[in-house]
Amino acid sequence: MTDFTPLEMFWLADLVLAIHFALAAFVASGLLLIPIGAICNWQWVRNKVFRTVHAGLMVFVAFEALIGMTCPLTTIEAYLRGTEAQASFLAHHLSRLLYWDLPLGFFLWMYVACAVWVMFLWWYCPPISNNGRIGHGSVNTEMVDDA
Repeated sequence: MTDFTPLEMFWLADLVLAIHFALAAFVASGLLLIPIGAICNWQWVRNKVFRTVHAGLMVFVAFEALIGMTCPLTTIEAYLRGTEAQASFLAHHLSRLLYWDLPLGFFLWMYVACAVWVMFLWWYCPPISNNGRIGHGSVNTEMVDDA
C-alpha cells in the first residue's frame, strides 16, 4: 500500500467530505422533492433506482443513529485529517453545513423521523417498477406513458 503525503491526505479528506456532503444533500433534497414531484406529476421522482438508493441511504443513516455508530465517511475523513490537520476553505464551509453542534438525541429522532417519512413517501408516491406499472398508493396509480 502506498503511503500518502500530508498534502495528499489533506486533499483526500476534502474529497471524502465533499462526497459526504453530496450524499447528505441528495438525501435531504429527496425528502422535499419527492412529495413536491408527486403533486406536480414529475415522473423522475418515481424512478425506482433513484427511490431505492434514496430510501436505502436514509434507512442506513437512521440505523447508524439507532445503534450509535459513527458514519463511516466521518471516520475516514477524521483518519485522513488526523488531529493536527488544518481544514481547507472547502472543508471548513462544508463541515459547518454537514456537522451541527446539537445533542445526539436530536439526530437520532431526526434520522428516524426522516426514515419514516421516506417510507411514507414510498407508499404515497410509489416508484415505477421495471414493467412501467406504479404500485398502490394515494397518488396516480394508473400506467405511466413514457412517450
